[in-house]
Amino acid sequence: MPAHVSVFASEGSWIESDAVDQCHQVAALDGMVHVAGMPDLHPGKGAPIGAAMSSTVLYPHLVGSDIGCGIAVFPFALKRADPEKLAAKFPDLDVPVGPEWADAEDVPAGYLDGLGTVGRGNHFAELARVHEVLDAGHAQRLGLAAGDLVLIVHSGSRGLGERILRSHTEVHGAGPAADPADYLARHDAAVRWGSLNRRVIAARVAEALGAKPVEPIVDQCHNLVEVRDGVYLHRKGAAPGDGRDVLIAGTRGTPSYLVAAHAGDEAGRSVAHGAGRKMSRADALVRNKAKHTVEALRRPPTGSVVVCGDRQLLFEEAPGAYKRIEQVVADLVAHGLATPVVSTVPVVTYKTAERQGRR
Repeated sequence: MPAHVSVFASEGSWIESDAVDQCHQVAALDGMVHVAGMPDLHPGKGAPIGAAMSSTVLYPHLVGSDIGCGIAVFPFALKRADPEKLAAKFPDLDVPVGPEWADAEDVPAGYLDGLGTVGRGNHFAELARVHEVLDAGHAQRLGLAAGDLVLIVHSGSRGLGERILRSHTEVHGAGPAADPADYLARHDAAVRWGSLNRRVIAARVAEALGAKPVEPIVDQCHNLVEVRDGVYLHRKGAAPGDGRDVLIAGTRGTPSYLVAAHAGDEAGRSVAHGAGRKMSRADALVRNKAKHTVEALRRPPTGSVVVCGDRQLLFEEAPGAYKRIEQVVADLVAHGLATPVVSTVPVVTYKTAERQGRR
């Protein structure tokens, strides 16, 4: 019998049938116990994105290649927050840091390639402002107030996780891990590497903007596997939601929401990690080229600035390519999975560096 599938979304939410079909395909795998789809659920390569999948068997492909990808939030203190001036000061986060930024002995797996870089796709580093306090108690606990600045960093293991998955799939394809302990050891190193990378990115931005580097108040990985009572809880685009604080990312032209998560077993102890794609990248490229100019996407109505030298990426990542973040959060609240704490609005969003002649 296939495992039970639960999707935590309202009838009015945008959930593609292909994504639900993928959940049921995963549910039919040997050893599967339960599949929980989040309200940002959408199709992925071989497995749904926005899902928590419990099994007595460990399947590396359910976590995917970007092991350790997550979102961290760092308080930022700046005297002035002029979007144009700050955007011009952002460091080139496409270029890795040198050895002075990290002791190789302290870098997980000794992997130095790409350290301090954001990566492409939906990854970003964003200076944002706390727009609205939605739960005073939780906001006070986190030290946040309306008007505060925070740096939100969404990045992962920058090739390390891909190497780990490839070493498995070249031999076993989409099959289970032959040696779960060996996979988990390498997986855990990639998770630690992703967290370190987010901290290095934040330190680089702080140095460039004249802010003091600080520890994150939130840092949750959403591509990982946890072992609970002998069961493997795979998360792909789903953040740990059992008593954790989670930043649920919107788009470059919409708010994001920091929530206090309290999801139970039925939801795979997980919550959404972002708005979730509504269009494939190919569709978004075609549709948004017809609707938007490059300049309009670089200067959203929020008054923020998007630093992105890759025009194709601008169109692929346009706000309209994603679901409404407000609906995603509302679905989490309606199902009792999370309490919204604050909303944030972008000031400067870094996607990839501007290059000479590409402005």
